[in-house]
Amino acid sequence: MTAYDVKTYQVTGPAWLNTERYDIVAKVPAGVTKEQVNLMWQKLLAERFGVVLHHESKEFQVEELVVDKGGSKLKEMAWDPATPLPPGPPQRDNNGGLASPGQVNTISPRENGASVHMVAKAQPISQLTATFTNVLNRPVLDKTGLSGKYDYTIDYVIDQPVGLPLPPPGPPGPGPAAAPVDASEPGPDLAAAIQQQLGLRLVRSKAMLDVVVIDKAEKMPTAN
Repeated sequence: MTAYDVKTYQVTGPAWLNTERYDIVAKVPAGVTKEQVNLMWQKLLAERFGVVLHHESKEFQVEELVVDKGGSKLKEMAWDPATPLPPGPPQRDNNGGLASPGQVNTISPRENGASVHMVAKAQPISQLTATFTNVLNRPVLDKTGLSGKYDYTIDYVIDQPVGLPLPPPGPPGPGPAAAPVDASEPGPDLAAAIQQQLGLRLVRSKAMLDVVVIDKAEKMPTAN
């Protein structure tokens, strides 16, 4: 997934890919780009695991993220890239918001799922679509036409039995976190929250996406 910049549903291959586990220690030179690191991963997979693959196009059921008829409620935030960021996870301010760019998810377990409070600062729409893709477990494509970076807050409920995977929580930050949604209140699901709180909307559609098909891979990597 990292090497070819794809999601879980865009990788097909032997069943053992989902069960075998490995510890990998790799050194990356300073100053390299994400694209260069991905190529290093591709080379490692080919040389150490004998990975042989090809690409195909496959039709997927997707969600298109569009601006709702009432207009976007996202707050555009201009963050000077020259401004140094504090080390570590995004920092919270005294009001529970974020004082530096990033996105933090606070997850409160419920009887049959979880309540999620998500707060973000100076984030592109791609951060939203990536998060929604993970929650819905299907592709969410950006069709908003919004190209800036934005502040946003969204609260929603995941109706998932306890024990199933939930979206990964964001790193904690100092300062007071927002209070979780009262368990007695059901709260909106993700689609409703997106429309009501962000001024955006999910539209069901279909799209052709790239799929990585692994033709060959060795369970035992070559020795150091």
